[in-house]
Amino acid sequence: MSRTKSQRVTQRTIAELAGVSQATVSLVLNGKADSTSRIPEATRRRVLDAIAETTYVADPAARSLAGVGNNLVGIFTYEPAFPQETSDFYAPLLMGIETTAESLGVDLLMFTSAPIVDGRRQLFHEKNRLRLADGCLLLGQKMDTGELNRLVDSGYPFVAIGRRDDPAGRIPYVGVDYANATSKLAEVALAQGHRRFYSLHVPTDAESTRDRQSGLVRVLDEARVALTSATTDGSDLEAAWRAIRKAAPTVLIVEDATHAHRLVDIAVADGVDIPNDLSIVVLGERTRPSERGLDFTRLAAPRPQLGSNAITLLHQIMNGSSDAVEPLPHRQLLECVIIEGATLGAPRIGSAL
Repeated sequence: MSRTKSQRVTQRTIAELAGVSQATVSLVLNGKADSTSRIPEATRRRVLDAIAETTYVADPAARSLAGVGNNLVGIFTYEPAFPQETSDFYAPLLMGIETTAESLGVDLLMFTSAPIVDGRRQLFHEKNRLRLADGCLLLGQKMDTGELNRLVDSGYPFVAIGRRDDPAGRIPYVGVDYANATSKLAEVALAQGHRRFYSLHVPTDAESTRDRQSGLVRVLDEARVALTSATTDGSDLEAAWRAIRKAAPTVLIVEDATHAHRLVDIAVADGVDIPNDLSIVVLGERTRPSERGLDFTRLAAPRPQLGSNAITLLHQIMNGSSDAVEPLPHRQLLECVIIEGATLGAPRIGSAL
């Protein structure tokens, strides 16, 4: 059974797709498809498959499709938005979302009930509640492109925060141009005279990590400068430091700001003078000051603007962009700023780790 984007998905739609009665769909949605209702497991599964296929969600009040014209925007996070390790990134982002939502006259709804599998919330599941909102912002370091394309097929308005690999160009997103920013940062280090580079990045295949690495590799390859790369999840930075010291770089490029702060403590305790013996640059930043108060040379993503642009784009998608003063492109990369701190200097002649 085919349907257009504008058609509402109702219990009747689900019943027709699954080949069951509306009463059966209601029992399944209300969690009453147990042994006492005498609904076979195969029938229950058929109903759930139909629900998943259409991304239907029952409105708790009306038991029908909700979120139509309510000016309600959802926020779905693949990882928890408020843990200590990531709050430095999400806090300014959510501030930008909230401020712009207020100016647009929309309310925010955070989805937190999705099941967590392997540390990530599941976008699609049998009790999908996305359609409680008119549209949704998706937050997370790594997203499944197949899931996002499935969401596009459903006609549900959404915007992903962060660049997403999508050769077909179907997924709307607002991201940060980490590749060009990292390239420029590498050029600054080369201009200072550095020729021994070491890159320490997080062990993920997320687009943001790959963009940073590709931007770094491109410039260093053009300069014919060798690069040593390694990964760490931060659980054993002492071991990571031993590997760095063995490689004897003059500049260390660290993706995660928290890792960089810890590595400085380890390096200083090991008798290393920063930046004279070793320069350190960071491909991100903390929003809370560190105990050392060290001003890193680093990249600074425009996180409030990222959140603001994302919800503005989503609002245009939900309501049509023809009335917008400045319609936004559906795929945006915002410029990432280089902050010149105190941890990058010219390598000292004769210095060595």
